[in-house]
Amino acid sequence: MRIGITCTLQGLAPQSTGAPDDAEEEFDKPETVEAVASVLRNLGHSVEMLGDGPALVRRLLDDPPQFVFNFAEGAGVSRSRESRVPAVLEMLDIPFSGSDPLALAATLDKDCAKRLAQSVGVKTPRWVTASGRWSAVCDRLQRERLEFPLIVKPAYEGSSKGIRLRSLVNSAGELERVLGELAADYKQPVLVEEFIAGDEVTVAVVGNAPPRVVGAMRVLPTEPTDRFVYSIEVKRDWRRRVRYESPAKLPAHVVEKLHQSALAAYEVFGCRDVCRIDFRVRGGEPYFLEANPLPGLSPETGDIVLLARGHDMNYPQLIETIFRSACQRYGL
Repeated sequence: MRIGITCTLQGLAPQSTGAPDDAEEEFDKPETVEAVASVLRNLGHSVEMLGDGPALVRRLLDDPPQFVFNFAEGAGVSRSRESRVPAVLEMLDIPFSGSDPLALAATLDKDCAKRLAQSVGVKTPRWVTASGRWSAVCDRLQRERLEFPLIVKPAYEGSSKGIRLRSLVNSAGELERVLGELAADYKQPVLVEEFIAGDEVTVAVVGNAPPRVVGAMRVLPTEPTDRFVYSIEVKRDWRRRVRYESPAKLPAHVVEKLHQSALAAYEVFGCRDVCRIDFRVRGGEPYFLEANPLPGLSPETGDIVLLARGHDMNYPQLIETIFRSACQRYGL
């Protein structure tokens, strides 16, 4: 089969003046693209790099591949930017891996994702979405009875973009300052969320009809604290600041609740082939944070890669599982 890879590479997307230093945090390095391509070649397929943006559209029109392995994040701040490539592929009737445009847009918008998760009984930290005047934000905080400390994050970002150590705020003054900084830097609404003091756990789900859980991984700070934030600073210094426990050493009934919550979220979002779903666990109860239907696939640092490895699924097996799940959906 002739397979195209769609991705958003670091250093190629135009950035606005004064963009934050994590503006390209979601984008992929050439080494990641080559790692995915190598797996597909070893399965006997020819592989070509298609990229992202207008050049991708021209290539798809001029010489469409038989199948696309998609992990293009999309540049900019639109809440539907991850949906652009799948929407074009759908329009051109080209089979592709991963979720459809609606699922990608719904999960990137954290407010939308939390509402959907709640609709099927998945617990999530209480929250408000902040935009506009500070007095209006204060009114919403009071109505929802949110109390400090609170965690503050951009509403339409992934890969911990905009989540800094200072995002855990303890007072109205801190909150107003961080809200202003995030709104200015990321040009989008800001989520203000109840801080769940507990374990950071991520769950990987793969496949379709029915999907299955690969397993759960706990992210543990090397210096124990009840105020741990899996921030951009921590992710960039992960070897020193965290250790990854896969499988997560949690009580069996907690792991079962995590699996059930992840599957319920996967299905209500309409995810396909693969998704990594993040939770905090407090008092044995999982609280949904966000879903990542385009999880990072770096063979060295991708959370889903580390999780899979701890559950006896190596990198080639993970990529092949995603690819074969998509092929089965299309009857290929």
